[in-house]
Amino acid sequence: MRTVIQRVSEASVSVPEEGYVSEIGKGLLVLAAFIDEDTDEDIEWTAKKIAAMRIFDDADGVMNLSVKDVDGEILAVSQFTLYASTVKGNRPSYIKAAKPDIAIPLYEKFLLKLEEHLGKRPGRGIFGADMKVSLLNDGPVTIIVDSKLKF
Repeated sequence: MRTVIQRVSEASVSVPEEGYVSEIGKGLLVLAAFIDEDTDEDIEWTAKKIAAMRIFDDADGVMNLSVKDVDGEILAVSQFTLYASTVKGNRPSYIKAAKPDIAIPLYEKFLLKLEEHLGKRPGRGIFGADMKVSLLNDGPVTIIVDSKLKF
């Protein structure tokens, strides 16, 4: 499982043709991608890591607080392109990314684990939809977390 985490002042995702919008204030925009080999352990480790990651400033301006500590929110959006391979040619290959029959249940489990570790329901995109994501990056702080690189 691979995620890109961005600290935000606000973020939203919309799917105009569905009339769907999910938005958050201060917190984290999490782009998440999955591969066939991902397990419940990958989901649990990643969700716990994201909820506990100390990337918000304390009173002294030091990144010492987690999204939980600042009562922030999370917006989690599926993003299979995080597994793009750009080694050959100019057209990225997405062959490593999990297909929907595997990725959708993993994404749903990830949302549930985020809710468990954050203590509130995360905002979410619609898997496979043509989504429009907006954010006001705070910092900017952008971090990559890959469950296969945890050791």
